[in-house]
Amino acid sequence: MEAGVETQSSRDAPTHLDVSVEESAPHRGVLALLEKLRPQWKPADIKLKFFTEGITNLLIGCSVDRGLGDTVLVRVYGRQTELYVDRERERETFQTLHAHGCGPQLYCSFRNGICYQFVRGVALDDKLLRQPAIYRLIAREMARIHSIPPKNGSPEQPVLWTKVSEFFHLVQTAQSETTALKWIPAGVPALHVLLSEMESLKLHLAPVSSATVLCHNDLLTKNIIYNQAEGSVRFIDYEYADYNYQAYDIGNHFNEFAGVKNVDYSLYPSVELQRDWLAAYLESYKQAHGLPSLVSDEEVQGLYVKACKFSLVSHFLWGLWALLQARYSTIDFDFLRYALARFNCYFKKKDEYFAMELLD
Repeated sequence: MEAGVETQSSRDAPTHLDVSVEESAPHRGVLALLEKLRPQWKPADIKLKFFTEGITNLLIGCSVDRGLGDTVLVRVYGRQTELYVDRERERETFQTLHAHGCGPQLYCSFRNGICYQFVRGVALDDKLLRQPAIYRLIAREMARIHSIPPKNGSPEQPVLWTKVSEFFHLVQTAQSETTALKWIPAGVPALHVLLSEMESLKLHLAPVSSATVLCHNDLLTKNIIYNQAEGSVRFIDYEYADYNYQAYDIGNHFNEFAGVKNVDYSLYPSVELQRDWLAAYLESYKQAHGLPSLVSDEEVQGLYVKACKFSLVSHFLWGLWALLQARYSTIDFDFLRYALARFNCYFKKKDEYFAMELLD
């Protein structure tokens, strides 16, 4: 446990502080938080580091030394994100992952954000993501999280279609409330077309069996922290984490190889890389469930097909998400360009992936 939080054990529910942090001028609010979380820190010694990788929230690292020895991360929620992010669920997931050694400690929540433990390491880049030793670590870590049992042993329902429908209706509502509809650019399918595609996806994936597991649901490159000294990876940012289809979490991660700020689907992992990744995943997943770890080619192929099919929903969901961000977010990012990239890839891959035959 880090210094300054001795009164809050990892078994206790994180406290809630009646503090608000202004996105445009965060210093006062951050210092008010640290007065409670790190009372031994002198305000004059506190250094703030603003992380720029995020495209939804403001993230600030707070410490009193240059080496980031004891660092508190302050995340300020993005504008209107409460429309589609279940913050209570996010906090529950933080605690669950921390309890199983898969995530950082959540220190507190405040009016418009949370504070949590800094994860040591470097956020992955495109080159690191493709190194076999590292992507196998990612596969094994995902398998470990997917193997965390549901709370109280009760079966959970996958959140996927609820979330897709929620995003669609939010876009629909935003469009009806907007007098100037220029925020949805030419090239994005009309809403009635998107509704038809959503129903088509549901019908196609209905017979596809995939385990319901605890998923990250947003495993893009910058949400993976690599610690070279420990030879480990950890996943961060649990805004969208929830119980979902196993194959969705995998297919969504493969989509993220293409990047976010400059989407390039030539970076999509090769079939060979995906198969090697899936073999490492299945080996760890089977071990975690007390099964023999030997993985057959048929098992790898079966999960590969399912991941491809569910990756289509990933494109569809994040395309809708990007339209919402374009409407409400104050973050400097070309969300409309991103929406077009995701929808274009969805339609490009749809026929190919629909044609894939299931093995079970």
